[in-house]
Formats: sequence, structure tokens, C-alpha cells
Amino acid sequence: MTKQNSNKKTKVVVIGGAGFIGSHITDALVKKGYDVHVIDNLSGGKRENINPEAVLHTADIRNLAEIAPIVSGAKYVFHLAALPRVQYSIEHPAETHEVNVTGMLNVLIASREGGVKRVVYSASSSAYGDQKTMPLVETMTPMPKSPYGLQKYIGEEYCKVWSDIYGLETVSLRYFNVYGPRLNPDGAYALAIGKFLKQRKEGKPLTIWGDGSQTRDFTHVRDVVRANLFAMESKKVGKGEVINIGAGKNFSVNELAKLIGGPVRREPPKIEPHDTLADNSLAKKLLGWKPEVTLEEGIAELKKLYGLK
Repeated sequence: MTKQNSNKKTKVVVIGGAGFIGSHITDALVKKGYDVHVIDNLSGGKRENINPEAVLHTADIRNLAEIAPIVSGAKYVFHLAALPRVQYSIEHPAETHEVNVTGMLNVLIASREGGVKRVVYSASSSAYGDQKTMPLVETMTPMPKSPYGLQKYIGEEYCKVWSDIYGLETVSLRYFNVYGPRLNPDGAYALAIGKFLKQRKEGKPLTIWGDGSQTRDFTHVRDVVRANLFAMESKKVGKGEVINIGAGKNFSVNELAKLIGGPVRREPPKIEPHDTLADNSLAKKLLGWKPEVTLEEGIAELKKLYGLK
């Protein structure tokens, strides 16, 4: 029996598997031959993103009774479902808390009761907020600047507690500015990249908020997928570790605009951390992971997809 077929019996659940990152993880798991089940309420995800070989369950993580039977019997759970917009969380703190905190808790309860071995949680670099020094390292005290950042940080703490008390293996991956194919130009992960590509395609100037000196550590979705699979398999994690998944190199919004090309238009600055830059040495140590896709390569690929030169 080949390894490809032997994985078929291993059930894996991807929560938020119709979304940008979740759909790429689903593809990778299907390719490896796992029995992949997707839980998604399709509020942000798209049905067409889901691999035809995966089983879609239209369900909401706010409803424990709904998700528990689907999670039951899985060996691994990837938890990506969230309401991820920072601004939206400021305007709707109760709704985002229900999804991002209560939903996370439901996933952990369902996983423990369903006999799951390990939960890989998609955390966020927004937990750091503004720190005095760069790069951002996991030992820093989180200082979230939005309900969203706080909610994602609470999820990490819940994972640790579930590992400590109940012995459920967990690991939290703090993503830095993920981009790549299937990025929704209007969605939370759009960042500047998706918006700039859309504006350029529509022949509009690229909108820069503030002076454009703010920097981001842009991380390609293929690198994020590899990190998730390594986190599923690594024998060095499972006790609630928090690990940065970032390229380890940051670019200013002005530099990004130059890569995409076209005229720019400036707007007043938004409330957001000025800089992000990941120290990714822990990911190398615990997961054997390092980024492979440069921003230049990633942007060139996206421009091609958008029919831009």
C-alpha cells in the first residue's frame, strides 16, 4: 500500500476550508491522500475554493452541537475560521468575539471530545500590536490594538490551557500578512496587495493610507501551507507553542506600490501598527520551516493572474 493511499483513512478537518488560506491547506491535504472534511459557513469563504475531493459541511463554529459530530474521529484539525477584519472588530466587538473566541472554544471542546490528536490554530501577528523593537519575537508581551488582535491572542491562550489540562495537542501559528492566489481583494487578508492589484486592473490610482512608510512582512500562502503541514507532523510541538510564520523581511507600502506599478493617491493614516517584521527562527527550530517565496516572485505571479504587466 502506498503512503498516498494509507493517508486516505486518516480523517483531517479544515475549519474555514473555503477561505483563502484554508482552501490552500485543503488542497495540500487532498494531494497527500487524506480524508479531508471542510467546515465552513460560507460567510467569507467561497464554495468554488473547495477542492472537489474534500467533503464540505456547511456549519457554524458558534454552534457546538453542529460541529462536534463532524470533528469527531479526526486525527488532525486545522482551525482557520474567523471574522478577521480589524476595523470590523472595532465596530462589532460582540459578533467578532462570538466567532473568534466562543467559536475557538467550541473547536477545542469538539476536538477533545472527538478524540482528535492535534489542533493547528491559525493565530495572528496582530496580537503583538505596536512593539518598541523589531523583529517581533514570540517571547514579547502581546499588546493587541483591536478586539480582533485580542480575540486571536485569547485563542492562543485557550490552546495552551487545553494542552495543559486535557492533553489535547495544540500549536498556534502567528501569521504575518499572508498573500497569494485566491486572495480576496475586498477581504480581510487583502492588505495593500489585493487592493493595489484590483485598483491597477481597474485603471485607478493605488490608495496609500498615510505616508506609505509603514512596513509589513508579506508571507506567501504556499509558505503558510507548508508551515501548517509541518506543524501537523512535527514531534517538537503540541503543547500550545506559539510560532511566528513570517518571511522575516519587511517592505514599505511605498515599495509595494512600486512593485505593482501605477500612479498613487494618498489618504489620511489609519489606526494600525506601523511596522511588522517576524523573527522566524523558532519556526526553523521547531518545525524545520523557512520561507521559500520572495515578495518579488509572489507579486509577479499575482500580476500575471490579474493580466497585468
